[in-house]
Amino acid sequence: MRSTFAGATVRLYFLDHEAEGGAAETLMYGSLEAALAMAARQDEAVQAGLFLATDNDVVAYLDIIDP
Repeated sequence: MRSTFAGATVRLYFLDHEAEGGAAETLMYGSLEAALAMAARQDEAVQAGLFLATDNDVVAYLDIIDP
């Protein structure tokens, strides 16, 4: 992910690898700070499928918290 800031607007979504075609479910649009807080509250199984999208990049949640 390119450098960004806590207030940057992001999309937090869950990519269900189990569903046929890999269905994506948006959990929230908001600040990076709020998205990271929401992601941290999810179960480990859900965290494994979470992604954050900015206007120019997408990164897995687990890659951000455990580089």
